[in-house]
Amino acid sequence: MKAIALLSGGLDSTLAARVLLEQGIELEALNFITVFCNCTHRDESCLASQKAVATLGIPLKVMNVSEEYLDVVKHPEHGYGSNMNPCIDCRIFMLKKAKAYMEERGASFIVTGEVLGQRPMSQRKEAMALIDRKAGLEGLILRPLSAHLLRMTIPEREGWVDRKKLLAIQGRSRKPQMKLAEAFGIRDYPCPAGGCLLTDPQFSKRMKDLLTYQADFGLNDVHLLKVGRHFRLSPQVKLVVGRNEEENQRIKTFAREDDGLLKVVHYPGPLTLMRGEAEEDRVEVAAALTARYSKAKDLERVEISFSRNGKDRSLWVAPLPEAKLREWMISD
Repeated sequence: MKAIALLSGGLDSTLAARVLLEQGIELEALNFITVFCNCTHRDESCLASQKAVATLGIPLKVMNVSEEYLDVVKHPEHGYGSNMNPCIDCRIFMLKKAKAYMEERGASFIVTGEVLGQRPMSQRKEAMALIDRKAGLEGLILRPLSAHLLRMTIPEREGWVDRKKLLAIQGRSRKPQMKLAEAFGIRDYPCPAGGCLLTDPQFSKRMKDLLTYQADFGLNDVHLLKVGRHFRLSPQVKLVVGRNEEENQRIKTFAREDDGLLKVVHYPGPLTLMRGEAEEDRVEVAAALTARYSKAKDLERVEISFSRNGKDRSLWVAPLPEAKLREWMISD
């Protein structure tokens, strides 16, 4: 019997896969990555999932679903969690993809590491039932770690797996999983609580601002959310200010031709990206803000270079006073 194991690389999904392997089930691991994953290496694959499959000795398929996933974040039918995490819609989306892959690979069911009650939005009984139904997978999603607390699935009812060898873990405590990991000799399990930026309060502030003022955002806009300090100067204009040389380089990489780039002349300081059409007074604010975060912040007047659409010019401004920063700051 063959199954597809959704493998995040965290402890729970690794344990769920191991429990099924102990029963002789043939497994293939499936790992989804999006632009919102924070435990990936250059958006290629989750390093934790790579370690997990090496431990488990099973093949891994990685799917980058970033482009399609943006629609889930923009229009979640079942709303957001405590931050900007559309957990129920996310789960439905991923499981629909997993179903297609399961059918393509000739597998019979799907295995996940979900634990009843561990996450308040998507890991309740009623939420799990809704997700299974919406994904078209009723009875075909086996959650080995909490199986005894949930309705019997087709793999259990048909005898594909031995239900007696499954578990009854629930709640947010990690102690049962850690004890099981010790029994299996699993010691290295990064990303134990998931690696989604949409659950991060500071990133969510940036995400909410982007949804509010630029509903048609793309991947470039999301990548930019991950770097620098962010400021909203008007409904049309946003600034991203680099915090170090590495961030300056990343900002430069994400800059589009119609973005404005500001930098202090003759002094070390940030690269500031201005996105959106701006009146001259907003350009001056952006220049003053750039000066404020530079080594020239204590000077009365600072020269700032401003480049846009292949044209360069200079502005002389006073660094922005500290008290004014909060007026425009989205997040530090």
